[in-house]
Amino acid sequence: MMAMMLDESEASDAELIGRAKGGDRGAFGKLLERHYDFVYRAAYRWCGRKADAEDIAQEVCVRLGKAIRDYRGGSAFTTWLYAMTVNAARDMMRKTARETVKTEAYGVHALISGEAPAESEDPAEALWVVVRQLPDKQRDAVMLVYGEGLSHAAAAEAMAISETTVSWHIHEAKKRLKTLTRSAGEV
Repeated sequence: MMAMMLDESEASDAELIGRAKGGDRGAFGKLLERHYDFVYRAAYRWCGRKADAEDIAQEVCVRLGKAIRDYRGGSAFTTWLYAMTVNAARDMMRKTARETVKTEAYGVHALISGEAPAESEDPAEALWVVVRQLPDKQRDAVMLVYGEGLSHAAAAEAMAISETTVSWHIHEAKKRLKTLTRSAGEV
């Protein structure tokens, strides 16, 4: 009985997830509060725009509410949450790309983006801008390992690929980043 009365701030993720699956809104809210910064940070690294990262994080919150019952615990909750965040970011990019094509087809070329990814004086941010140009799997591997600090094994779990494949994607990303940063410097 005492375990059931645990304050949400003292409960583990596993306890909160179990209670949220059972419909406990307070537990679900605490789980969101605990992991929102992680989701936002991952979304921001993926898209590079504050407003888009906020939209993605909100979308993940909505999706999590619908999908929490499907979480089986086979991997770390944050791994599952990261995959959900990346999927939401990709969905947003596809939607934005479709809207851009439609807009350009009607002759409107200047889109108001709110926050253009202008050239940054911060070298780290400039590097993330270049990382966002990598192919999906390379970008995901780099963001998980270097952006989120995951091991290659944890990144492999999040990406549903082997650890060796993660290492290969990072190797290829480094080669491509050298080329992209050289060409950016020549502009």
